[in-house]
Amino acid sequence: MNILTLHENWTLRPAGGPVPNEIVAAGPIPATVPGSVHTDLLAAGLIPDPYLDDNEHRLAWIGLADWRYETVIDWSPGPHDRVQLVFEGLDTVARIELNGEAVATTANMHRTYRVDVGDRLRPGANRLAVTFSSPIRYADAMSLTLGARPHVIHHPYNAIRKAAYSFGWDWGPDLAGAGIWRPVRLHAWRIARLASVRPVTTVEGDAGVMVTHVAVERAGDAGDLVVEVEAGGVSRTATIDAATDGGTVEVRIPAVRRWWPRGYGEQALYDVTVRLRQSAAGEVLDEWRGRVGFRSVRLDQTRDEAGTGFTFVINDVPVSVKGVNWIPDDVFPHRSRYAERIDQAVAAGVNLIRVWGGGIYEDDEFYRLCDERGVLVWQDFAFCCATYAEEEPLRSEIVAEATDNITRLMPHPSLVLWNGNNENLWGMADWGWRERLDGRTWGHAYYYDLLPGLVAQLDPTRPYTPGSPCSPDPGQHPNDPAHGTVHIWDVWNQLDYTAYRSYRPRFVAEFGWQGPPAWTTLRRAISDDPLTPESPGMLVHQKAIDGDVKLTRGLVPHLRVPQSMVDWHWAMSLNQARAVRTGVEWFRSLYPLCTGTILWQLNDCWPVVSWSIVDSDGRCKPAFYALRRAYADRLVTVQPSDTGLRVALVNDTPHSWSGMLSVSRRSYDGEVLAKEEIEVSVEPRSVTGVEAPRSVASPDEPGAELLLAEFTDQRAIWFFAEDRDSALPAPRFSATVTPVDGGTQVMVTAQALLRDLALLADRVHPDAVVDDMLATLLPGETVTLTVRCPAPLDPDRLLAPDVLRSANQLVQPSP
Repeated sequence: MNILTLHENWTLRPAGGPVPNEIVAAGPIPATVPGSVHTDLLAAGLIPDPYLDDNEHRLAWIGLADWRYETVIDWSPGPHDRVQLVFEGLDTVARIELNGEAVATTANMHRTYRVDVGDRLRPGANRLAVTFSSPIRYADAMSLTLGARPHVIHHPYNAIRKAAYSFGWDWGPDLAGAGIWRPVRLHAWRIARLASVRPVTTVEGDAGVMVTHVAVERAGDAGDLVVEVEAGGVSRTATIDAATDGGTVEVRIPAVRRWWPRGYGEQALYDVTVRLRQSAAGEVLDEWRGRVGFRSVRLDQTRDEAGTGFTFVINDVPVSVKGVNWIPDDVFPHRSRYAERIDQAVAAGVNLIRVWGGGIYEDDEFYRLCDERGVLVWQDFAFCCATYAEEEPLRSEIVAEATDNITRLMPHPSLVLWNGNNENLWGMADWGWRERLDGRTWGHAYYYDLLPGLVAQLDPTRPYTPGSPCSPDPGQHPNDPAHGTVHIWDVWNQLDYTAYRSYRPRFVAEFGWQGPPAWTTLRRAISDDPLTPESPGMLVHQKAIDGDVKLTRGLVPHLRVPQSMVDWHWAMSLNQARAVRTGVEWFRSLYPLCTGTILWQLNDCWPVVSWSIVDSDGRCKPAFYALRRAYADRLVTVQPSDTGLRVALVNDTPHSWSGMLSVSRRSYDGEVLAKEEIEVSVEPRSVTGVEAPRSVASPDEPGAELLLAEFTDQRAIWFFAEDRDSALPAPRFSATVTPVDGGTQVMVTAQALLRDLALLADRVHPDAVVDDMLATLLPGETVTLTVRCPAPLDPDRLLAPDVLRSANQLVQPSP
């Protein structure tokens, strides 16, 4: 087999539509493959950066235009029976031409296309062209052909198999474009090739069993074929009869090491090699290499007195999920930063990432990294917040898309769930869609028939759910907190974040609170002068409906309305962090009633005010540090109860946790007003709740007292009053700055109660990163923060009031 990668010497030019004259006059420009129209135009200096200021709207014409990619294939014929062009990703509606002749058309960015071209290639130069039609005009036309169906945002993204987010979302820009976004190759082969390889792994006692399903494509009468499978030092072969197009090979590995999610065991992985031969000793016709893990996974959805559970059980051990939702990390998904983002997720204590259905099926590298780091993956199929026609031509595209991606991703042990859609079941129940559909199809057959059937056929060991949110019983409301998964969005949209505590859910698959990106990221993207929460550029980079109104509404119960942009930025950042911590700690305190949370969201695809904890430039917001504390393996948290206050001791480790729980009521100046001590032992993977005695849970002066709960090396603080209604003093502290290897240490000692101390290091240098945030110090306590930066830092700037911040600064009367 000969594989030629076709990534060099491509050009791009407009092929129709409302293209500015200067773009037309530029003629063909160099194109990057994999890549996109937007990034090629940007690299050529023909457009401004789409992420800056209001360039999103200025570049709307790109999505309305047609575009043509061209290259030349230098071909030398050889002893090949078949030659095929393989496009792993075309975005989205394209006509493929070879030497001026159309050889294929495409209409789905989520699948692979393989085109026979052996009889069209000629010795020497061959011109390959891919012409993309406007995705916006195509979606509009198909919405008429298929029949208008309800969806969110302003484009009918549900009429085209293109990632929904590329048309804009409540955190993303409308930059629908086109491009050859995944690799292109020319495959030349003889006799037969491996069309697909599916290693299905199970565990039987101490042995790992891998049944590898192999499908082959033949070039004419290829006769009998031999498949050899090797894994874990064991090799087995099987013959594929000439009358069939596939077979299975079983490999049994004794004393197999199991794959576990992080925090539960090692991530044992086994290399697998599959070879296709014409005979047992014949030449290798084709080869597949991959890695697998041996583990069992099931979804426990048992009914009980509280409703219906939703628990991931890995290797017969229930897992407490500490998750984040994942959106594509860039509007232009060929620009991946997988390692950085997944490492940040791990650093935040995350053990599951949900790949959201409005994005893409990510590149293999994403899942490989999750395999290695022990991060579970919940994979949505690409259906989101809309109704979808079940008729042709959409249905056939969805069959091909699902088949491609199930087959591609199923070897990865980190993948533990296929999910049919995002919020479509909820939309049918509550968003007025049924009346608007007037009897037209909406996707039910996909979620309850087609997709589960394909998963059962192609990936039989993994669970499937029809949607998120979803109640296992179709007779229950799909977003009922007592049954299955729930999305909690009324809190952000209508309520205060303390309302998370009104929920007693079984599993929270989405919830979150907005905050701005880091200051450096914000100022890189928006040049408004003056910059205000409502200046023109800020409004472009706030996509949520009434987002600024909701930010302010959620702030004022806790802190004063800021009077400067710098204070606004800090206040909204802090409020997001507190909202995240409030929700996560409450839900974790309910375990095992609530078995998991998946925060919306880990990452951003461009600079924006959003629910992410890591902004699009890779900078961690204060909310990141809040989540890291809330997702710690051992957590002490104070929560309201029916009788007062409850201290919840969360132990997500395989070891018991014992010690003396100290609960004290103190004044803001540190005086101990009452104190109780209780001997406590917390079993592994469990939560123990201890009611706080009345002496410490009932303040004399709510606005000037707090409760401190301490257990071994962990502690939690409960404030009886909101900051704005309390006697929280002006910040008073002493601080020293000391250079250390690779960075700078900042030691802060509180002279008065100092709440939620943060060092916003990027304000000093764009590459500066601090190791921790949001410590609350009682008078006399000290914290040491380490700032890493490739350049020296100004000590005075590190201690400046716009850099070294606290909640204390946000409650003082305006000057």
